[in-house]
Amino acid sequence: MAFAATPLDLPSLESLTDYRPKIPLRVYTSDKVLIGEFGQERRDFVAIKDIPLIQRQALLAIEDSRFYEHGGVDYKGVVRAVLADLSGGLKQGASTITMQLARNFFLTREKLFSRKLTEVMLAYKIERELSKDQILELYMNQIYLGQRAYGFSSAARIYFGKPLKDLSLAQAAMLAGLPQAPSGINPIVNPIRARARQKLVLKRMLALGYITDAQYKAALKENLGVLAEGQSVGNHAQYVAEMVRQVIYAQFKDEAYTRGINVTTTLVNADQQAAYDALRRQVLAYDQRHGYRGPEAHVVLPANAAEREKLIETTLQQHPASDTLLSAMVLSAKPASVQAVLVDGDKIELQADGLRWAAAALASKASAALKIKPGAVIRVVKNSRGRWSIAQLPVVGAAFVALNNQTGAYRALVGGFDFNASEFNHVTQAWRQPGSAMKPFIYSAALEKGYSPGTLVNDAPLTLTSAETGGQPWTPQNDDNVYDGAITLRTALAQSKNVAAVRLLRAITPQYAHDFLPRFGFDAARQPVNYTLALGTGAVTPLQMAGAFSVFANGGYQINPYLIQKVVDTRGNVLFEAKPVLPGQESARVLDARNAFITDSMLREVVASGTGAAASKKLARQDLAGKTGTSSDAFDGWFAGYAGTTTAVAWMGFDEPRSLGAREFGATVALPIWIDYMRSSPSGQPVHYQPQPAGVVQAQGDWVFEEFRTAGAVWRLDLDPLQWLKGLFGA
Repeated sequence: MAFAATPLDLPSLESLTDYRPKIPLRVYTSDKVLIGEFGQERRDFVAIKDIPLIQRQALLAIEDSRFYEHGGVDYKGVVRAVLADLSGGLKQGASTITMQLARNFFLTREKLFSRKLTEVMLAYKIERELSKDQILELYMNQIYLGQRAYGFSSAARIYFGKPLKDLSLAQAAMLAGLPQAPSGINPIVNPIRARARQKLVLKRMLALGYITDAQYKAALKENLGVLAEGQSVGNHAQYVAEMVRQVIYAQFKDEAYTRGINVTTTLVNADQQAAYDALRRQVLAYDQRHGYRGPEAHVVLPANAAEREKLIETTLQQHPASDTLLSAMVLSAKPASVQAVLVDGDKIELQADGLRWAAAALASKASAALKIKPGAVIRVVKNSRGRWSIAQLPVVGAAFVALNNQTGAYRALVGGFDFNASEFNHVTQAWRQPGSAMKPFIYSAALEKGYSPGTLVNDAPLTLTSAETGGQPWTPQNDDNVYDGAITLRTALAQSKNVAAVRLLRAITPQYAHDFLPRFGFDAARQPVNYTLALGTGAVTPLQMAGAFSVFANGGYQINPYLIQKVVDTRGNVLFEAKPVLPGQESARVLDARNAFITDSMLREVVASGTGAAASKKLARQDLAGKTGTSSDAFDGWFAGYAGTTTAVAWMGFDEPRSLGAREFGATVALPIWIDYMRSSPSGQPVHYQPQPAGVVQAQGDWVFEEFRTAGAVWRLDLDPLQWLKGLFGA
């Protein structure tokens, strides 16, 4: 057998002495919370002095207990390995940490005698040129630990969502067991085998005197709290992180993932968490209202215990957790009790209270698709009292976005219920009908024509002729089929009266309103030039809607939403820094300040007494404004509104459009998300009222542009004189 290397052939150790790891792209909130990490290698570098003693001891206990005693090679282990190699057995390793370091940096993992000899020689060379602590530092930062995690610091974040210094003994032992087979026995891929390896590490630590018997027993019982794959970054901003990744990759290509680029976004971590929680909570509430659909899958459980365990494990891995919604395999099922097992092997029991919602699925006559029985894959969730309940993954889509309506900075963005289930970002990519959420822009256009919130309109059935529609006659209807006769435009908007909106659009013409919309940032090509424009039959994105409502909130200025605040490389060089337009620049004005002021007053009425009144009842603020929206047949539910310096938009609907339900509206599906978010987000912001601009006066009991105060023709719309008088005097 020829030797592939001699001592003279050994490589330089420059890659060790001048260690430059591939550092991934990292994305942060404005308050320095990590929300995304991208790169083939997820990696941090932590100095040996900052690596906790318990983590070092756990690693040495299982990998190389004589590390600080030997000179790089454990002779007994090497002899055993060489003899095994020469006899054709390739199962012996006995590599020290120094030898593993040599292999990781310079050699392949091929089991050849020549490679083993080179590994030994390199180990001696490394020990001559580096101290023990330097070797251990390099190893603990370089070693692969599964899930693209390189080094123990990165692995601590990936598996437990914690910095290395905060790991418990049990968690440290789990990480220490990974170098042997990081891809196959990590706690995400194979939690049962990973737990067995962890127990072996703890047993070795006890034998070596690193821990006490009490610590050993406590660690064996500890719930490790392993995160689901994709949730190692724990603040739920995956949609935002992906938006940033696309921008950075477009500029830096593959170098984006190795150069150590750090991106600071405009997001506020508390706002982002509030948005995520609000959307998830209300989507689940909607899903609960519409009933249990049945298990996600069914399998036939084998009689053989080992085969059954393997099937359960592989099946549940195909149904990953969605945050707190865990998948479980049913082992036995009765109407008042279900026994199930989680992917980590823990057995749980769901009792009567936790099964009530899915009672029909436990009935003897339940259909095959609905029935909960042994072999069914179900979703479970644990409440604050530690009790399990049955749940399910929602199929409805949702989105939420919040902007600073003065600067355009994103404060929060949630593009869907679960990024890992669908990366489709509804905030930026979902073009949906806005329904009545489009009405404020029609009313705003009408103000320019001399109409005012005090204008009386006839809320009565209406049929537009073929001559008017250019096609078939059309009879628009109010959603509730209630018609109130002569009402003001302020009341019509607050109560979201469809017929009144169509009458107003007929008065100003669809073409005029259509030409008015682009100033708010809407895509004119996606809006119809006909009377259905008043009912929001065009298409917008939630992001567009947030920018549009911000014009009313900030006094008439168009904003340019921006997400990236600053980009720096690993050396601290600033590669980009945003320079947003300062608030209140006249160059950004797109709407007369008078128009913004009056429309704002009407949007406040929507929340005070109209379809958005639930917000004023539940939020202790006096500056709430906004508009509900429900598209045709309730395919889409919206609420767009603002308070303080925050404009936020919530949307709910199905990706394959269908009705949300006969009793569902923007006020029932979207407004609750908005309220939940607003409970916390603007609480620290002062109440904001728009100052009354010059040229706005009171006439006929409401605001109007000064030049129109005596324009009698615009004080009534489609009313005969008698109706007008009745409207004025309430007779």
